[in-house]
Amino acid sequence: MRKEAWFGVAFLAAVVGLLLILTPPFAEMTDSHVGLLMLGLIVVTIMLGFPTAFTLMGMGVGFAFYAYRDMGMETAWEQTLDLMVLRTYAVMTNDVLIAVPLFIFMGYLIERANLIERLFKILHVVMARVPGSLAVATVLTCAIFSTATGIVGAVVTLMGLLALPVMLNANYNVRLAAGSITAGGGLGILLPPSIMLIVYGAVAGVSVVKLYAGAVFPGMLLAGLYIAYILIISKLKPQLAPPLTDDERVMPLSALSAQIEQTFGQKAVPALYKAARTRQDRHVAKHASRELALTVVPALVLVLFLGYSYLSVTKPDPVEDPALAMLSLDAADDFSFDFDTGLEEPLTSFDNDIGLISDEPDPATDAASADAAPDDVSENPRKPAPTAFWIFAGVIGALLAIFYAFFTIQKLEVFKQMITSFFPLAILVAAVLGSIVFGFATPAEAAAMGAFGGMVLAILYRRFNFKTLQESVHLTAKTTAMVCWLFVGSSIFAAAFALLGGQELINAWVISMDLTPVQFLIMAQVLIFMLGWPLEWTEIIVIFMPIFIPLVHHFGIDPLFFGLLVALNLQTSFLTPPVAMSAFYLKGVAPAHVSLNQIFLAALPFVGLQVITIALMYIFPGIGLWLPSQLY
Repeated sequence: MRKEAWFGVAFLAAVVGLLLILTPPFAEMTDSHVGLLMLGLIVVTIMLGFPTAFTLMGMGVGFAFYAYRDMGMETAWEQTLDLMVLRTYAVMTNDVLIAVPLFIFMGYLIERANLIERLFKILHVVMARVPGSLAVATVLTCAIFSTATGIVGAVVTLMGLLALPVMLNANYNVRLAAGSITAGGGLGILLPPSIMLIVYGAVAGVSVVKLYAGAVFPGMLLAGLYIAYILIISKLKPQLAPPLTDDERVMPLSALSAQIEQTFGQKAVPALYKAARTRQDRHVAKHASRELALTVVPALVLVLFLGYSYLSVTKPDPVEDPALAMLSLDAADDFSFDFDTGLEEPLTSFDNDIGLISDEPDPATDAASADAAPDDVSENPRKPAPTAFWIFAGVIGALLAIFYAFFTIQKLEVFKQMITSFFPLAILVAAVLGSIVFGFATPAEAAAMGAFGGMVLAILYRRFNFKTLQESVHLTAKTTAMVCWLFVGSSIFAAAFALLGGQELINAWVISMDLTPVQFLIMAQVLIFMLGWPLEWTEIIVIFMPIFIPLVHHFGIDPLFFGLLVALNLQTSFLTPPVAMSAFYLKGVAPAHVSLNQIFLAALPFVGLQVITIALMYIFPGIGLWLPSQLY
């Protein structure tokens, strides 16, 4: 028997043994103990390979009938079937889940638009001089692709096809290459628009918008630690990640660009300016004019940014309309309250000649006031720009000058490739996530916009056809059906578990331990980490989160913070055997000489980095909570 099988059997035996220890003899078992037995049996059956969703539904119906057994056979069946129907209806009418198929559809369309292949090729040229450049480019591509799709399997499989052969051909260490792909691909369940965060939000009743905002910095931190590890290990052990050759560090130029570089020099702006003015070759001049227009794009963007910043910092203070000010003053006077007399009469002017109080306006007084007023009202001037703005503008100008001083035709070619690969995807992701985080759209509306944007990108890159649409819709339907059936099964299972009193038993047991909130958090994360060995994230979220959430509220822990910790923790479930899905995804597309054991060992350093990130979140909760607190 293989080592993986021995590990699975040993883990299964440990679960069964734990059940035998925790449950009393059959004659002394209460309904609560049956609920605990139910929880253990679902783990065993899933490990044996039974379909998760239908196993949850089957066990939920069976144990719900057991809970209603004292009502009589007919009533018990009626109650059980009613429970099943009501739970299914509640799941299918959950508005939060509308975003799931739309985000999945967006991801599949982007995958088929060939953007990721372009992005990886250009990033490994941009990072050419960095130690471990191919592995760094792989993690960056995985992170960007994850923000566009949120589907771990798609990211790992595609990067296994694109990046792994390139790294192996460059004599990269198998473990470093495989680890960067499996770990980078797992970022899809943490970085928005993560499907996992939508599912957790629906289960825990937490705002998906806040979860997305909170996951931004932890996801960036984790990706940054991956890259830092690759840089350090590649610097200390260059044999693990040999540097690229000179030919691999440059982007091939077009014939006209190469001619301009040879004739007029390597500096982009002066060479293109001279080429655009030449009258010897009309094709060269036309090409140079287009390229020169492209070189001014960075300067134009920065000028527009500085202009907007100038208008913002010099914006005049709002001036209150005098008429509105007088109106508010009159209203305050009219309704001034005296504790002795109640509402006072409006204050009026005293006429010295008549000696009476008069409410009527005095035309002479009004005319005199009008004469005394200036003929025109001076405009509210803009504030002078602060010194800090001019220093910032000067720094930007200096950096821009340095940029153009070193901006060669070769770098211009790289910039052109970035425009066609990185920027369209970045703009789409920024538009989708920005509309969610800043409250311009709900997750479902933003997902619909993202799906439409993915379709537009596929059309622009001439990759959109009926076959592409058919495959994307088919895969979206399969994935969405899996998520929804899991929700239905977990809802029925959770209802049966609550009917048997299993939740009360676990709550009483945890509370009797007299833990502090920090101790409970540590215990919960250790349990989730261990559950990540035999189970996938979907099973952990839909089965065990309904058990943890009441305890989270009892200990006064923010469910948003708990959800971010769970999202970080579940990164490990993709890398830890025996159910390390990222490893299996990669093995499915890897060359035959790359073994599963090598992929498992490759993931271990990245699992350690994930644990470090969780510890940093414990110590500095603001990593996840600062952005939501500022935005909402």
